[in-house]
Amino acid sequence: MALVGALFFLFGFVTWLNGPLIGFVKLAFELDEVGAFLVPMVFYLSYFFLALPSSWVLARTGMKRGMAVGLAVMALGALGFGETVARRWYAGALTSLFTLGGGLSLLQTAVNPYVTILGPHASAARRIAIMGICNKLGGLLAPLVLGAFVLRDLDALSLRLASAAPADKAALLGTFAASVQTPYRVAFVALAVLAAATLRSPLPDLGAEPSDRSGARELFRVRRVWLGAATIFFYVGVEVMAGDAIGSYGRSFGLPLDATKFFTSLTLAAMLVGYVVGLAVVPRHLSQERYLACSAVLGLVLSTAAFATSGSVSVGLVAALGFANAMMWPAIFPLAIKDLGRLTEAASALLVMGIVGGAVLPQLFALGKDRVGPQLAFLALTAPAYLFILFFALRGHRTGAREPRAT
Repeated sequence: MALVGALFFLFGFVTWLNGPLIGFVKLAFELDEVGAFLVPMVFYLSYFFLALPSSWVLARTGMKRGMAVGLAVMALGALGFGETVARRWYAGALTSLFTLGGGLSLLQTAVNPYVTILGPHASAARRIAIMGICNKLGGLLAPLVLGAFVLRDLDALSLRLASAAPADKAALLGTFAASVQTPYRVAFVALAVLAAATLRSPLPDLGAEPSDRSGARELFRVRRVWLGAATIFFYVGVEVMAGDAIGSYGRSFGLPLDATKFFTSLTLAAMLVGYVVGLAVVPRHLSQERYLACSAVLGLVLSTAAFATSGSVSVGLVAALGFANAMMWPAIFPLAIKDLGRLTEAASALLVMGIVGGAVLPQLFALGKDRVGPQLAFLALTAPAYLFILFFALRGHRTGAREPRAT
């Protein structure tokens, strides 16, 4: 658990860099809002396209070696991102982010069922929540580190760029873009070392029951898995909205860049509190599904309150969504893959494909905020998402479920 917790910390750090990176690329590449939001879009699209191939890789490598391969792919993506951004090549930067997300897709497909089957099903949410704390600690630090070493004095830089001659402006933007190169080289080394350490570690090579191609067809009849994938889609969408889009949301109220670059950390801090509370409550006082229902209701209330307020208060309510979102993944995943036996890895890949919600909902927000305003755009996307999550918690995880045939 300690070794796996270290993995969750590191890829949490990498994942939650996307929030401040939206503001970074918008300035460095002189992009509009929609162009800057391609950062989370390509990152989370990789989960959709690479989750099933990840399950095929895991069928050959096993979970332990699959984790090492995922970390190695992440290392290549991190190196590529730093080098292409330093050269102000946006297409290359997006390709590298897709690669980084692909490594994470493989890692997620292996690690989540790995943690789930390490112990009893009833306490699976607790184990995943512990991993979530490690993940969100990394995510909490990510904007702080990037803000301290890269995103310094953004408001002053914006003013200098506005009044600079073309040649001076190009030089300023080149220097600013190159500042991300060293942190990502460090990330490359750390990920490569961790990949080698994972391969040589004493982690047991746990796995589900052996899978087969004919058995995978049975997964199409287990409707709670498909409903679980849809729930993951909406959950990750609102999680990324609250974590990555919060900076853009805050800037729409005229809040300064030097403040909004840290807003992702506020959401992650709220998520950490949510995980601690979840660990204390689930399953001792509330079941996984009951806590998920309460979280969905809280998310709906906070989204509505953010729409009804403005400025820093509204931003604070969006950040508080981190608390509501914290225990959703730890509850949804085990409820969807419960008792699937040899179909566990294929079901896990399908659920990981649902992470593409993190690409779709934030991009819809970027498209809608200038048309209907940031608050209405935010509520129009989050309210239906939380209602669907509530449905899964109350009925979807058991309605029409058909277990695979025994072998």
